[in-house]
Parts: sequence; C-alpha cells; structure tokens
Amino acid sequence: MAGLSTRKLLILLGLVLCVLGVWLYGQQTGSSSQDQGIPDAPSATRPAQPFPTPPPNRQPSPNSPTENPAPPDSSSAPENNPPTPGAPTEGETNPPPAMPPVTTVPAGSVPESNTSQQDLYKLSVNLNFVQVPVTVKDNDGRLVAGLQAKDFTVLEDGVRQPLKFFTSDPFVMSAAVIVDLGMPDVAVQKVNRTYSALQGAFSPYDEVALYSYSSTVGRISGFTSADQKLTATLNQLKTNRGRNNGPPVLTGPLASGPTINNVPVDQPVQPVITPPKEAHVLNDAMLLAALDLSKRPRDRRKVIFVISEGRELGSSASYADVMKVLLSNNIMVYAIGVEGAALPGYGKLQRLAHLPRYGYSDILPKYANATGGEVFNELSASDIEQAYAMALGDARNQYTLGYTTRATPSSKYRDIEVRVHRPNVKVTAKAGYYPLPPGK
Repeated sequence: MAGLSTRKLLILLGLVLCVLGVWLYGQQTGSSSQDQGIPDAPSATRPAQPFPTPPPNRQPSPNSPTENPAPPDSSSAPENNPPTPGAPTEGETNPPPAMPPVTTVPAGSVPESNTSQQDLYKLSVNLNFVQVPVTVKDNDGRLVAGLQAKDFTVLEDGVRQPLKFFTSDPFVMSAAVIVDLGMPDVAVQKVNRTYSALQGAFSPYDEVALYSYSSTVGRISGFTSADQKLTATLNQLKTNRGRNNGPPVLTGPLASGPTINNVPVDQPVQPVITPPKEAHVLNDAMLLAALDLSKRPRDRRKVIFVISEGRELGSSASYADVMKVLLSNNIMVYAIGVEGAALPGYGKLQRLAHLPRYGYSDILPKYANATGGEVFNELSASDIEQAYAMALGDARNQYTLGYTTRATPSSKYRDIEVRVHRPNVKVTAKAGYYPLPPGK
C-alpha cells in the first residue's frame, strides 16, 4: 500500500508539472504574438483593436532628392523622458509611423516659368506705323465726303502699301499758334482784332500753345485747353505792337539830334548811327513749336498754325532741319498769309527760290506743301476770321490712312504719293516722311 501511494503521488506531481509547463508555454507564445502586432481575439469585455496601419510605400519621385531624411525614431529617446501627450501607453499597439515632411508649396506661390515652347520660337521685327492725313476737295474747294479705303492708293518710294488703318472720323488737335510780331504795326493791329474768332475755331477738347517771333522767339503759353485761360492769354497778346513803318533815319536834321550851324549841341563827337539788323526768325519759331508738339500724344492731330507774312531771315535753324522734325512727328503746317503774302501775284518767284543773304520773302507755301497743309492768303480782318474756321476745319476733318513699313537704321527720306480714284478732285497730303529710329 505504501508503495502504491508513493507511485500515485509521483504521477500526480508529473501531471501538475506538465500542466504548468503547457501554461507557461502558452503565456510565452501569447506575449510574442502581441509583440508582432497581431490583434487579440474579440472579447466581450474589451472592444476589438484596430489593425496596425502599414507604413506608406514611398516611391522616389523624379523631382525629389535621392536621399530623404528619415523620420526621427522615438525609441532612441532616453527612458527618463516624460511621455508626450497622445503617445500610446504600455499595453497598447504601436502607433503608425509619422508622415514624411511635405516638400510641395501652395499653388500660385511660385511664378510660372516663361520658357514655353512658343517663346522659344518667337521672333520680333521692328515696324514703323506711318500715318497719312489726306484732304480731298472738289473743284469748288469743298471737302469731298463718303470715300472708302478702296478709293485710296498709297505709294512709298513707288511701291504700293497695303492699308492697315482707315478712318474719316475727326481728330482732336494739339495746335501750336505762331504769331509774327515782326510785321508792320498796322498789320499786327489788324491781326489783333481777330483773336476772338481764332479761339472760336477750336473745340473744348483741343489744346493750344502760343508763340511769337520777330528777331527772337518767345513761348507765350504752353499747351492748354481752349477755355478762359486761352482767352486771357489772347487778350494779353492784343497789347503787342509791330515794327514802325518806314526805313530807319540815318541822315538829316533828326539823325544826330539838335544842331546849330551843323554843329551838334553838347556833343563834341559826331555820333555814328548803325541801323538795326533786320531779322525774321520764322524757322526758329517753327522748330521750337515742332519740338513741343513732338512730346504730345500720338492720337492727336498735330498742327502748327502760323499767322505771318512769311518772311524768313536770320534764323539759326535751316529749313531742312525744321522739315526733318516736322515729317518725323507727323506735324502739318497751316498758315494765314497776311500783308505781302496776301497780295495777288506777289512773291511767286520767291516761293520757289530766294536770294542769298536776303532770306525768303514767303516760305509758308513750302512748309504747307511738304507737310500736307494749306495756306490761306487774306488781306482784311473779316477774311482772316473766316480763314481760321476753314483752316482748322480742314485740319480736323481729314481722311486718315495708315500702313506699316519695316523699320531700318537708316533715316533716309521716303517719298509718299496718295492717289484717289475719283475724277475732278484735289488731293492734299504730305510728300514724304523721315522714319524714326528703331526702338531698343
């Protein structure tokens, strides 16, 4: 009996040890499965745990660098650091790895590149736009209306140019008015009485500058609208006087003052009287006005309006110099010829040539014909007033033609011929132009 009891006790002890070993093996296997991230089986007392999120498969993009910095490893932190808020506690699954740093930028924050395929093959060519104002009148001197672009032909140096622009609409004007104060005083006073009609010929949208000349040039006022300020300036201009009539006194009892028995009183030496040098600097006045007009906007009709007898003598600027500025900036010259210029048949020879050292007796037609303007020769004050409205009306109501031509470094003069396909009409346009240098 004693031996049997001892055997039973050993068998029971072996069973206990086997059960204990199986239990320990199961605990070890369960802990290792938790370490591998496998969730526990569903339980009634604890909700199911989510599956761990696998790390994203980051493929290297062509624009990204070859080596990206790895996210910091939280396991390398010291053990004595306090837990960060939101970090998993002991017994919970490991959180998903941190997202990689964002390397993109918001849309629109980086300027777009201009290296498009179209820009790589873009060619630039400098062109000159040539504007040609044209006046068309019938045999009675009336403006011809109703013409179309097909009725005009423009030739540059004999080559036909296709029209790129055509209009018959009126233009606002930038006008430089030049008054000759070197005329006899009777002529200047006659012109002074017509300034009210001159102002009435302008519209409120026009701008006007005033100049005067005799032996020197003066700018009376800059460009201003045709309003009360222009009226005040013209009223001030009425006080100007011209030169005295007749030649200067060189001999006779009044030449050297009072004399007794041909001996000057209180003058031990006989004075030498030098006559003043006569000058009519019309070219200088035209040049100053043209340079001022060249700075005005290109969408305005640019006109120089001269009231003069047309004499030119003693200017520093030559006719060729002034014409280059006029034709380079599309400036027309309209004139009211008074005194000698208004006499029938007077000075026709001087319009084509002039005597050396005596200047021109009437240079106004040369300016007007070359720029596409016109000269109105009037004698009386009433005729001058009517000529204001006719001249400025013609300048405003013109046909405007435009074409483009290749810009070249050369500034050589280019001829222009305008033809109108209508019978019995008179065509007035500029005879040519000087091209502007190509832009840089």
